[in-house]
Amino acid sequence: MPPDEIERLCRAIVPGTGAVEVQALAKGLISETYRVVRDGVAYALKAAAPNRAEFGLDLAWEAQLLEPAGSVGLAPPLVYCDPKLAVVSRWVVGRSWSPQEVRRTANITKIAGLLRRVHALPIPLPPRVMSPMSWMQVYGRALSRHTRGAVDVPLRTAAESRLQQLAELPAATGVVCHSDLHAMNVIQVDDILTLLDWEYAHVSDPLWDLAGWAANNDFEPEKQRELLMDYLGTAPTVAERQRLRLLIWLYDYVCLLWSELYLKTRRDGVNGIRKRSTLLDARLRLPAHYAA
Repeated sequence: MPPDEIERLCRAIVPGTGAVEVQALAKGLISETYRVVRDGVAYALKAAAPNRAEFGLDLAWEAQLLEPAGSVGLAPPLVYCDPKLAVVSRWVVGRSWSPQEVRRTANITKIAGLLRRVHALPIPLPPRVMSPMSWMQVYGRALSRHTRGAVDVPLRTAAESRLQQLAELPAATGVVCHSDLHAMNVIQVDDILTLLDWEYAHVSDPLWDLAGWAANNDFEPEKQRELLMDYLGTAPTVAERQRLRLLIWLYDYVCLLWSELYLKTRRDGVNGIRKRSTLLDARLRLPAHYAA
């Protein structure tokens, strides 16, 4: 969004009457994020990209979720929502964990507890239900428009095989999933954890969020089992362990599709995403990485 346009938007929807100070933070596939200061108060503004509906995401559903999540400290307090334009939340001052902190046993326990609270949130109606197959279809359609139908057949075949294996396991009851769990989206304020960036949130298998945290932090099998046991509060069944392993592979595959689409459609911030895309492509072809 051009600077003059985002400044006009901030003046219109950010609370206060004074001048606005706007700092661009990030630009993704479906939104742009800004830090806005007005009358001495800081806010996070997430402006919707024109293609947001293409990915099945909408600000109105997100706002319905942010209200209860913000009221219990799971998300920054919601300030304003225009379903066609932007979401404004209070700025949260805290810090993200380092890669070393992410792997500590005490912090794995904290994340497991955080996810239990997220998964207990009331589901806004009508529910936005997504699955690994749904994400594959969304990104696959978008990629086909930029790659003239080119598909990595071995990876696609491997994904379909894992979807079939997942379908043969006992189904899980759908819950609210954040679906974008990485270290930069978890902010520690004193001893409290708050989650940022809920735009990909949806209703799905609760282990999808565990898979996301394990995949994005490159957890080895031992740490994956530790996370699963802490989340369940008991020793997992064989089926639960298998579900998590399958979902970790599928999460990596969905992230690879997202990365490929970003690299096809964006010019900024591509170096880090290209590096991650290369890593994901390599390890998805190594079944041993996802073994028990």
